[in-house]
Amino acid sequence: MAGLLLLHVPLHGLWRLLGQPSPWPRRFLDAAARAAGVDFHVAGTPLKRDVLFVANHLSWLDILIVAGATGARFVAKDEVEGLPLIGWLAGLNRTVYVARTDRGRVHEQAGRLRDALAEHQGVTLFPEGGTGTGHVVGPFRASLLAALVPPMPGVRLQPIALDYGGEAPLIAWPDENGTGTEIMRILALPGRRRVTLHMLAPIDPADLPDRKALAARARDEMRAALGETAPEPV
Repeated sequence: MAGLLLLHVPLHGLWRLLGQPSPWPRRFLDAAARAAGVDFHVAGTPLKRDVLFVANHLSWLDILIVAGATGARFVAKDEVEGLPLIGWLAGLNRTVYVARTDRGRVHEQAGRLRDALAEHQGVTLFPEGGTGTGHVVGPFRASLLAALVPPMPGVRLQPIALDYGGEAPLIAWPDENGTGTEIMRILALPGRRRVTLHMLAPIDPADLPDRKALAARARDEMRAALGETAPEPV
């Protein structure tokens, strides 16, 4: 991974210096996923622009995999920006930072995401608000989906179901603590991981009445793609 970083960062800087859109963050993240022991398969077709991707979230591996498959930017908690190296790398991929715990600024944060979507590059949001256990797709926080209300011309919501198969609980990082330790734990696992990204049918926000309906529709489709047939708890 260090070698990949040393190769890709100068190339990214050169493209930016020339004023050209840089393919190198995506290529680095794709190669880093494979260096971390992941072989992923894309089932379906990701939209190339004007799209908000929503995906289930298990591990830091998800970021490498989704970026490698789609070239999208990400929405992240604002504390990520201050993390050594990780914050710098997130900045290279033009991460959109939000203060998710500050409910009083939801409108402002949704506006920031809306501005990012207006630049036409895809953006990925993990609407569970954190990493899950690997057993089920957790409830969605619908607040940032307000970026799609009212609908933006041509912008679609595309759900992504990340399927780690039987290894999902092993990969899952449910407490999101000890970043360095968790990175090393995943890298130390024997063998390679096989992951399928189910790129589900895009949803037109104009077809649904509000952000909660958007969240429910996307989550239902992701649960179905992952074979979650159990009813929701009452």
